[in-house]
Amino acid sequence: MKRIFNHIFLNKKTIRILFFITLFFLFVNKDTFAQQKIPAHDPVMIRHNDVFYLFCTGWGIGTWSSIDMINWQREKPVFDKPPKWAIKAIPGFKGHIWAPDISFFNNEYYLYYSVSAFGKNTSCIGLATNKTLDPDNPEFKWTDHGKIIQSFPGKTNWNAIDPNLVVDDEGHPYLTFGSFWDGIKLVKLSADGKKVMDNLDNIPTIASRKKAPNDPNPPSIDDNPVDAGGNAIEAPFVFKKNGYYYLFASIDYCCKGPESTYKIIVGRSKKVTGPYTDKEGKDMATGGGTLLLQGDENWYGVGHNAAYTFDGEDYIVFHGYDAHDNGRSKLIIRELGWDDADWPIVKNDIRPQYEIAADKRR
Repeated sequence: MKRIFNHIFLNKKTIRILFFITLFFLFVNKDTFAQQKIPAHDPVMIRHNDVFYLFCTGWGIGTWSSIDMINWQREKPVFDKPPKWAIKAIPGFKGHIWAPDISFFNNEYYLYYSVSAFGKNTSCIGLATNKTLDPDNPEFKWTDHGKIIQSFPGKTNWNAIDPNLVVDDEGHPYLTFGSFWDGIKLVKLSADGKKVMDNLDNIPTIASRKKAPNDPNPPSIDDNPVDAGGNAIEAPFVFKKNGYYYLFASIDYCCKGPESTYKIIVGRSKKVTGPYTDKEGKDMATGGGTLLLQGDENWYGVGHNAAYTFDGEDYIVFHGYDAHDNGRSKLIIRELGWDDADWPIVKNDIRPQYEIAADKRR
């Protein structure tokens, strides 16, 4: 009887061990699966208290956290319901927010974001702020400041989406933005970053595919939106390094899966207001821009990048359309290096050692 009891006890102990081992592997598999499904279109990133936070296009603004930029955990979106002002401003808007931009400014975290009607410049850039990004901190609370700038069909030849905050060497904040129409724009903001100070009837263009500033918008091609035209440039991001302001932008077409042709170009300037010129000295405002990354046999297209410095290393963050996975959009993070003339280079193959599947932007 004792032998039987011991046998039963050992079996129970073994069962308990196997149960916890099973739970462990289920947990690991769950994390692995979650990595492969993280939405990360138009990604931006920042570090707070040794935790990386990723913000991206999605319902309420997709939000993720990581301690290593590899394994990501879903956080609650910035908005649990669509901002009321955005519903009024954008017909048909239901809460899918595009292309956020995160910065630490004025001792707060500034999150600019885009609301728009696809294919039209019925668009606005909004702003939300937070004292902390740690959701466990009692002070964690997103405060929405509403609309910062708005574009209108037939009235403004620019599109108020894809914002990026840049602060010059004197501490003055600027906002660069734009997609199609007349190209990439730059406006000066108030000291608190919550109001545009420039005349909206005469916003300077700092990057465009057009050869001359007064040229008409080129026509759209294929089945792309007619109103947007064919000036296929968007997603500006300004990165300060080596005594320059580097302007990254994306050209050609995103969001088409296997038909995506997205590419990343770059220029630089000694002044935040430009002119931004490429390696050949050509002004980005009149069609210049040095190609940095483009698609290959592994990627149908890559684009909408951001750039950051963490612990003395520079990184470029962007998404690509995976040619091995039906053109699904995936997050890519790469080290960013610099050549002898201080032009950026991607240090390694753009085939990522870690990549995260992403929902389509639209």
